[in-house]
Amino acid sequence: MSQLYYDPYDFEIDADPHPVWRRMRDEAPLYRNDKHDFWALPRFDDVEAGLLDWRSYSSARGSVLEIIRSGVQMPRGMFIFEDPPIHDVHRSVLARAFTPRRMAAIEPQVRAFCARSLDPLVGSGGFDFIADLGSQMPMRVIGMLLGIPEEDQEAIRDNIDDSLRLEEGRPADSTTRALSMGNFPEYIEWRRKHPSDDLMTELLAADFVDDTGVERGLRDDELVSMIGLLAGAGNETTTRLIGWTGFLLDRFPDQRRLVAADRSLVPNAIEEILRFEAPSPVQARSVMRDVEHHGTRVPEGSVLLLLNGSANRDERRFEDPDQLDVRRKIDHHLSFGYGVHFCLGASLARIEGRVALEEVLARWPDWQVDQDRAVMARTSTVRGWEKLPALV
Repeated sequence: MSQLYYDPYDFEIDADPHPVWRRMRDEAPLYRNDKHDFWALPRFDDVEAGLLDWRSYSSARGSVLEIIRSGVQMPRGMFIFEDPPIHDVHRSVLARAFTPRRMAAIEPQVRAFCARSLDPLVGSGGFDFIADLGSQMPMRVIGMLLGIPEEDQEAIRDNIDDSLRLEEGRPADSTTRALSMGNFPEYIEWRRKHPSDDLMTELLAADFVDDTGVERGLRDDELVSMIGLLAGAGNETTTRLIGWTGFLLDRFPDQRRLVAADRSLVPNAIEEILRFEAPSPVQARSVMRDVEHHGTRVPEGSVLLLLNGSANRDERRFEDPDQLDVRRKIDHHLSFGYGVHFCLGASLARIEGRVALEEVLARWPDWQVDQDRAVMARTSTVRGWEKLPALV
């Protein structure tokens, strides 16, 4: 048997990390990589506990390995890169506008964006789950919510894509690109003078008590960070979910046939797809105190990777985890994180994933992925497809 090795920058491993992760769960439940100087936890119980314990495993220096290693200062307001109490303050401001009820109310627009992308392709013999749907609908939805002009939405999405792209075998050259705020200050200034019914206007008007006890509104640097975070998260992870939906329901055609015959299975199918292939499968943390895992000490100052993508396939948690089962009863998976950093946009992502699958099935209950032309995206933060053409 070959030596066990896991490297998030190795494209060959990234193409299918699950065999490596399975070996890690069995042979190295606390894994050490000397080349890139990190530790990793692959089992469900360990990852779940690590996500809950923000005092020991901090996000304040970033949640991506190369960002932590760079020592770059996190922008204030980018709350996924903050710990309580300031994390809770910033998250609560956004949560007021980002409620599940409000997200559910935009379903007609989500469906309309899908129809706008897919209707012209009916009768063409095929479509691309990413180019024609995954990179279109989520971009339009988050742009609509934020109030970003439609003509600017594609440029913002493409800038985010470029900032995440990796070269094989090495971390990203510039972590600051991933934190680029583009034209968001200009949008904020415009919306300040021209209020509307969107999230940006609500954030401009928000009042709150900050971590120092001062009642105030959001400063421009906090607004820019929040809006940039929403634009990035709202584009990337849902795009990957839609790609995995197309890929996995082709790989498991019996499960596609079940969903096509019984559309009530769609919401659970999306949950199972999220479990099976987490769009964001690796979460990095800074270790804030000496901790022990499986008899080995991990010293303060280390970087620890919480492999939620591996945890979701842990045989200790899920029966027959490498089988896609759209009827599986799932207590919870870790694709949206857990604890204080549970994904604020989970409700929206579930709606977008469900509606996308329903709209595809309404037009093409059967499809075949063109494997020769499919291309994986290469980043250290999200995992999935850059191109996923399908024949219908």
